[in-house]
Amino acid sequence: MRTMFNTPIVCHLLKVISIVTLKLTGWKIQGQFPSDLNKAVIIAAPHTSNWDMPISLMMAFKLGLPIRWLGKKSIFKFPFGPLMRWMGGIPVERSRSTNMVDNVVRRFEADDQLLIMMSPEGTRSKVKGWKSGFYHMASGASVPIVLAFIDYPNKVGGIGPLFEPTGEYESDLSEIQAFYEQFRGKDDQSAIS
Repeated sequence: MRTMFNTPIVCHLLKVISIVTLKLTGWKIQGQFPSDLNKAVIIAAPHTSNWDMPISLMMAFKLGLPIRWLGKKSIFKFPFGPLMRWMGGIPVERSRSTNMVDNVVRRFEADDQLLIMMSPEGTRSKVKGWKSGFYHMASGASVPIVLAFIDYPNKVGGIGPLFEPTGEYESDLSEIQAFYEQFRGKDDQSAIS
C-alpha cells in the first residue's frame, strides 16, 4: 500500500521538512531503531496531546521508519479518510468489539514488513490503565514491542529498548510501564496513572 513513507519524491521531501522542523523547534532524537527489525509493535507514550502525532511522524521520517499507526475510526471519515490512510493510518472501531487484535496479527502474518505504532493509553485523556491490545498484538504475532517515547519538558523523543513479551501480561506490563515513568507529556501528565 502506498503511504507517505514510500511515495516517490514526496517521501524525500517530507524527510527533509521533518529534519529541518525538528531542528528549528529544538527536538532531539535518542536511540536507534534496529536496522534488521522488519516487524514490531511500536508503543509511543505518553500520549497527551494532538501534537504527539505530527512530532512522532517527523521523528519516524528522520529515523527512516515506514510506520503505520492505529487511529480511531472517526478521523477516517470523508473527506479526510484517504489522507489519513496515506499518512499510514489504520482505522480502529473503538465503540464495539471488532477482533482488532486478531486482524492486526493477520496483517503481521501477511506482510513482509510492518511497523505499527500505537498509544497504549488509547486516548489523549488521563487514564487509569493502559489498554492491553498492543501487548496481545505483539504476543500473537510473535513480534517485539519497541518502547518509543516522547518527553516534552526535555524536547526529546526516540527509541528505547525492545521488549519481548513473555506471556506474563501483568509482570511484563509493570516492566514496560517502569520505563515510561521518566517521561512527561505535553500537559505534564505522567504516562502512568
